[in-house]
Amino acid sequence: MPEEFKPDFDKMNGLVPAIAQDAASGEVLMMAYMNEEAWNKTLETGEVHYYSRSRKTLWHKGGTSGHVQRVVSIRLDCDDDTVLLRIEQIGGAACHKGYRSCFYRELKDGAVSQCAPVVFDPKEVYK
Repeated sequence: MPEEFKPDFDKMNGLVPAIAQDAASGEVLMMAYMNEEAWNKTLETGEVHYYSRSRKTLWHKGGTSGHVQRVVSIRLDCDDDTVLLRIEQIGGAACHKGYRSCFYRELKDGAVSQCAPVVFDPKEVYK
């Protein structure tokens, strides 16, 4: 991997936003954060790892649910401080609440509606 292709983790105290996008459809599935360890683990394994700000630890997306994100390609923005992960979402759900996308609610014409399907019941998956 070329050294110049790496997020600038120093800009935001060691974290960068990481957007997961379905590589086939272009649908934005989620946004989380990566630290350098998550970045390196993602490159090493080919599956996305993030940093949990609430738990203050590395997490392998889908490690518990089986709904992993396989990397197709990775893009960096022009300032090297945001990562776009073009992924294949295994199992169909990116959201820990069981929806296809974390962006499952939409405000349109003054009304809120659900705009992503439910794929699994989180009570069954995260017992």
